[in-house]
Amino acid sequence: MTRIFVPRDAAAIAVGADAVAAALAEALPGATIIRNGSRGLAWLEPMVEVETDRGRIAYGPVSVADVAGLVAAGLLCGQAHPLCHGLTEEIPFLKRQTRLTFARCGITDPLSLADYCAHGGYRGLERAIGLGPDDTIEELVKSGLRGRGGAGFPTGVKWRTVQQAVGPRKYVVCNADEGDSGTFADRMIMEGDPFVVIEGMTIAGVATGATKGYLYIRSEYPHAIATMNAAITLARGAGYLGADVAGRGAAFDIEVRVGAGAYVCGEETALLESIEGRRGMVRAKPPLPAHKGLFGCPTVINNVISLASVPAILGKGAEFYRNFGLGRSRGTMPVQLAGNIRQGGLFEAAFGMTLGALVEEIGGGTATGRPVRAVQVGGPLGAYFPPALFDTPFDYEAFAARDGLIGHGGIVVFDDTVDMANQARFAMEFCAIESCGKCTPCRIGSTRGVEVIDRIRRGEGREKNLALIDELCTTMKLGSLCALGGFTPYPVLSAIRHFREDFGVAEQETT
Repeated sequence: MTRIFVPRDAAAIAVGADAVAAALAEALPGATIIRNGSRGLAWLEPMVEVETDRGRIAYGPVSVADVAGLVAAGLLCGQAHPLCHGLTEEIPFLKRQTRLTFARCGITDPLSLADYCAHGGYRGLERAIGLGPDDTIEELVKSGLRGRGGAGFPTGVKWRTVQQAVGPRKYVVCNADEGDSGTFADRMIMEGDPFVVIEGMTIAGVATGATKGYLYIRSEYPHAIATMNAAITLARGAGYLGADVAGRGAAFDIEVRVGAGAYVCGEETALLESIEGRRGMVRAKPPLPAHKGLFGCPTVINNVISLASVPAILGKGAEFYRNFGLGRSRGTMPVQLAGNIRQGGLFEAAFGMTLGALVEEIGGGTATGRPVRAVQVGGPLGAYFPPALFDTPFDYEAFAARDGLIGHGGIVVFDDTVDMANQARFAMEFCAIESCGKCTPCRIGSTRGVEVIDRIRRGEGREKNLALIDELCTTMKLGSLCALGGFTPYPVLSAIRHFREDFGVAEQETT
């Protein structure tokens, strides 16, 4: 029986994937319709694939109105059609990728545990149990995996700290409060390959001695919440969660907690406050969560992509993973291309590709066809880079050297119609709205920042106010309790530095 794949990913559903799946089921009653995850080619969604003896053939973007024509043209045999892109794996956007974390996403049925295991699932957990906690953590350290949530802290070091900490109980917390503009990797992996997140959290529990995990997802992700809850139930039923994980004597279970959508709850200590039932406000550090985290106990906190990378590392070995990347940035990074871009979507590649290659070659430039003027990397708190900096390798240290952040790997593209003074104002306004209010530099500084930028835009004492905004940003960067206030200066100062003419200043510095 021919199998046809139609994504159940939220991005595909938003452009009619459910209706397309229903139309295909009606037109082809003899075919099996599988709702897979997205391959990440957002501009081709809904992308329908048909399984043939040559491999899977892709068609997209498919609408309900296209179904009859596709069927008549020989969809079941993968025949030619104006929407046909040939073998899915040969599409240039996919062919240039190195998919380690997203290896199964878009290929398997997200809620088939048998499908997951048939494609290498749970090999990492089996090896971790065989190695034991110390060697599992050492394997992670050797791999060079750093936190993919933005901070870039070595994951193995964090796990070792929790393992060695003393407490009545230990926890693993997965931060799925993905709130950065232009980011969707967490959502994609949870909806398209949920068991890899569960396996990663379970390995963390087995390695550190934690017996309970919490998956904190923002309420704006209803499809991810439903998929993760269903997958947790299936994993528990199969013995991969519970009192005796995989029949090897270790206890670990996972619970989903839904956040209300506050941006600041993406900060790890505010997230802990929210799980504990309090308002999401940042905690002062020390103590670090690794020593005193959830309910006062030692806690591993990693984001979704960090944990989803762990099974591949344990399954294939530290050296295999470490062979990708450059410098201190090892492995792969799921880069998310969004904004004014022709081919938006998720592109997983080893660290080292230049920013220009990602935007111009992979993304195809702007959707409007106008020149790229700026890209913001790392969410709403990331710096703006002009084309003059497109030679920057996608690497933690390379971006830091140019006063930028990789963050969660989101790239938002703007063409030459963008007003960068307005973008700088937006950064301060965003901080003012999303601040938890606990520290003065963030709470008051962001509000004053909006006022100062408004004066600059009106032409009131530009040089004086530009100096004032610089001083204000220094105060926020050094005095804020968390990254919300501490990183807001990045988009503001980079906009002023690289696009000075938008602030009424003639000279422009781009080095």
